[in-house]
Amino acid sequence: ITIMNGGLIFAGQILTKLAFPLEIDYIHATRYGNEIKGEELNWIVKPQSELKGKTVLLLDDILDEGITLAAIARYCLQQGAAEVLMAVLVEKLHLRKVTPGMRADFTGVEVGDRFVLGYGLDYKGYWRNAPGIYAVKGL
Repeated sequence: ITIMNGGLIFAGQILTKLAFPLEIDYIHATRYGNEIKGEELNWIVKPQSELKGKTVLLLDDILDEGITLAAIARYCLQQGAAEVLMAVLVEKLHLRKVTPGMRADFTGVEVGDRFVLGYGLDYKGYWRNAPGIYAVKGL
């Protein structure tokens, strides 16, 4: 399940590398909108696929504090998913995770506690289309 909008570019790259039959779906849930500070989780679109008894792979741009990913994983388990795995393009290494020690099952790159943008990661709704991942000072 791709987590929109940030996971779109990452998912587009990863899905063609998975050499087994799978269903593709998406969730649009956000805490940020076009801001850089998160608020309450806003569910825009829930997955249409039946999750009961399935292994679900969540594809997202970043694991920062983990609030959004943890809530989506809980939702999938509540819908009967047998297992929920997380794959993220970027995982921030810091001690502010919603669940201490929370880690993605699959991570593209680990970064320090810096604001990053590009390749799906945005700054106030912009720069998701930047061709790389860029750390920004002062944000």
